Amino acid sequence: MNSATVRALLVRGMLAGIAAGLVAFVVAYLLGIPSVNASIAYEEAQAAASAGGGHSHEAGEEAFSRLQQTTAGLATGVVVFAVALGGIAALAYCFVLGRVGRFRARATAALVAGAGFVTVSLVPFLKYPANPPASTEDGTVDQRTALFFLMILLSVLLGTGAVLLGRRLAARLGNWNASVTAGAAFVAVIAVAMVFLPSVNETPKDFPAGVLWEFRLGAVAIQAALWASFGLLFGHLAERVLEPRPVTEAAASSVPVAAAR
Repeated sequence: MNSATVRALLVRGMLAGIAAGLVAFVVAYLLGIPSVNASIAYEEAQAAASAGGGHSHEAGEEAFSRLQQTTAGLATGVVVFAVALGGIAALAYCFVLGRVGRFRARATAALVAGAGFVTVSLVPFLKYPANPPASTEDGTVDQRTALFFLMILLSVLLGTGAVLLGRRLAARLGNWNASVTAGAAFVAVIAVAMVFLPSVNETPKDFPAGVLWEFRLGAVAIQAALWASFGLLFGHLAERVLEPRPVTEAAASSVPVAAAR
């Protein structure tokens, strides 16, 4: 693949990331904000109780209002993340295209998006699920962040290893059996890693279970919407770059219009 094609796919990956980010923002606003608001209400109630029934304002005035944080701030953060993700996924697409089977442009985009969702989002979430405000301790932010990114790194590396294992076994076992074997190996090693990595259990016992469940469900839904919309949009854009319609087909489609005149 030449550099011009890689550049074209990279640009289209980032454009698809913008669109996917907007889709993810809508999901985040509809599913994530209510549980965040409920979590903040719990935090304020705890602060008021510890202050003897009054309202505590020790944190001072916020630089941005809640409305700004849940609209423009949330949209900006999600879209910027999605653009970066789209660029990385586009480069990964360029690398795997033609190396994981005889899949066409759209099918390869769907595979990349599915693999990205599993390795980057779902597997790390299963070990270190997202928590709403007031359900964690401020002093452990660095530890939790490091463990989460370590889980992402392990998941991506093991996922890549599973793909390479599947390719090696395909000649002897066939594509289906090789894929099942590689997938089972990935799950087994990930399970071992989850057992040995330290757990983080900080949620207060009186924290509303429904709020925690809704927040985590919303977090998964946001990632699923992001990756699914990216896979669909990028697959369409990549197809136009890699599999353009022949000129004769495009000209033939305009013949009936010209003849009708």
